[in-house]
Amino acid sequence: MQGDLTQWVAHAVSATKLAAFTHEVALAGRQFPYDLDPADRFLSATALVFDFTLVTADRRLLGLGNIKTLANR
Repeated sequence: MQGDLTQWVAHAVSATKLAAFTHEVALAGRQFPYDLDPADRFLSATALVFDFTLVTADRRLLGLGNIKTLANR
């Protein structure tokens, strides 16, 4: 993208989806394995609740099966 940094940041922010930590995300986190890292449970639950695709190189997250994932290898 051509232009100055201010324009680039404005464009990047407008193209970004934000996902809040809601009670739905907290409850969805309970369906993932308890031995999963808490941050990974949060990311997985967020992807599930907001129908996001989780981009990761973590094989364990790629194998969860109930969220959309994209391997970053």
